[in-house]
Amino acid sequence: MKKLIAFLSIICASGLVMVTIYNLIVDAKSWGADIPASIQTVRDYYKNVDPRNFFAIIAPINMVLIVLSIILFWKNRHPIRTYFIISFLLYAIIAALTFVYFVPRDRIIFTMPLEGHLEEIKTALSQWKNMNWLRTLLGLTGVMFSIKALDTFYKIHS
Repeated sequence: MKKLIAFLSIICASGLVMVTIYNLIVDAKSWGADIPASIQTVRDYYKNVDPRNFFAIIAPINMVLIVLSIILFWKNRHPIRTYFIISFLLYAIIAALTFVYFVPRDRIIFTMPLEGHLEEIKTALSQWKNMNWLRTLLGLTGVMFSIKALDTFYKIHS
């Protein structure tokens, strides 16, 4: 059961990383392609469905799964526990970064009136794109530490 929980955490975290990569390569590029028209297009799209809901659903599930992994593997050798704790800390940093850094920029990009605020929107979008690379790297590193934890577990128990 504990391996299943760890694998589910890796799957969730990997999905989050892949979506952030997609956001960087596809979404953010289209958002800034023809401001203000491109921003208005994404705002119109978000009226019907907000893709950010994916993160709001999957990220908390991943946090629960990584905490369960820490608990379930607690009695195993120290490095396994440490790798899962590092993953948890990286995911917690991503959550904090999202609320402190990304949500304010999302509000600027997706809700601030276009008229008279184009430079602020362009700046927020540029900052969002640059910092999202860091968020993606943190997520990928968290996934790698969880994989290392399971790899260590399998080496010990083989």
